[in-house]
Amino acid sequence: MIRDMVYDFARKEIMPIIKTYDRDHRFPHELLSKMAAQGFMGICLPVRYGGAGMDYISLGLLSEGLEWADSSIRETIAVHVGLHILPIFQWGTEAQKEQFLPVLASGEKIACFGLTEPGGFSYM
Repeated sequence: MIRDMVYDFARKEIMPIIKTYDRDHRFPHELLSKMAAQGFMGICLPVRYGGAGMDYISLGLLSEGLEWADSSIRETIAVHVGLHILPIFQWGTEAQKEQFLPVLASGEKIACFGLTEPGGFSYM
């Protein structure tokens, strides 16, 4: 069921627009609210924290289907869920879980990630 839902979403929502966004070097922000409405933003988070209550296999199927359509859309979920939601769920205090997880799972807030390395962009 989740596989069919994700691939259907990818075909109808991502694939018709992604080439234009890629050519213009833009990100389709309107997809975030659509993914949130499908429960993708908190797919494997328990319902008590605003998630969809699905398992990690569902997260894998979501990732596979989004990657099929566009890598940047899949990476958005990977960072949002994998680097933010799941660590808070696993290691956060109850107060942190109650504060952060519902707004992340609903898509009200979108997690992000920045990485720099000393000298990473220097040219010789």
